[in-house]
Amino acid sequence: MAATTWQKRVDAGDWDATTAEVNDFGGALLPRLLTLSETSKIRQLYPDDRVFRATIDMRRYRFGEGEYRYFERPYPEPIEELKQALYPRLLPIARDWWTKLGRKTPWPDSLDDWLDMCHAAGQTKSTAILLKYGKGDWNALHRDLYGELVFPLQVVINLSEPGVDHTGGEFLLVEQRPRAQSRGTATLLPHGHGFVFTTRDRPVQSTRGWSAAPVRHGVSAVRSGERLTLGLVFHDAA
Repeated sequence: MAATTWQKRVDAGDWDATTAEVNDFGGALLPRLLTLSETSKIRQLYPDDRVFRATIDMRRYRFGEGEYRYFERPYPEPIEELKQALYPRLLPIARDWWTKLGRKTPWPDSLDDWLDMCHAAGQTKSTAILLKYGKGDWNALHRDLYGELVFPLQVVINLSEPGVDHTGGEFLLVEQRPRAQSRGTATLLPHGHGFVFTTRDRPVQSTRGWSAAPVRHGVSAVRSGERLTLGLVFHDAA
């Protein structure tokens, strides 16, 4: 089967370098996955109630300030296509991490088979997210777990142009190292680029072997303008 446009874009990345970066820092920038016109089309979906199953007011739940919406299935293009292209690239990292931590690696080779496992366990709700932040909005540090079955990596794509559509709004990762202070990183995501990061925890090595370091993610305050992002989670929700 010929590679799709989305597969070609994903495969264009230096995955050895990406793997090393994720292993060292818990997150890594991916190549440009969406063009200017493609990001514009996804942003324009935000007011369309027909393509979403739920809307979350972050202030109401003390998640921060701003709003996000969960897409309903079937996903509009290219959400499913990107997930299908990214999953086999992320799978070796996920399996390596869980092996180091002495955990079973439940994820099959196929994303569809993995989602079937989620559905059989009662995790049937779609988890692709469109997030919208205006001036002063931010996202509190959190983890997107949704149930017992978890894929340890996820991807966010900036649908806006930093310095043009918005200022501020850096993507934040905070990692709690075993018996140490937390370590934080901040990344300003380029327009259309993906960023892969830790969903729950990841292995870190010490003199005692491998330990699980919990990781949370969030977004710093948007200083001006509007920032929209697409979140791709590789497990479904209960």
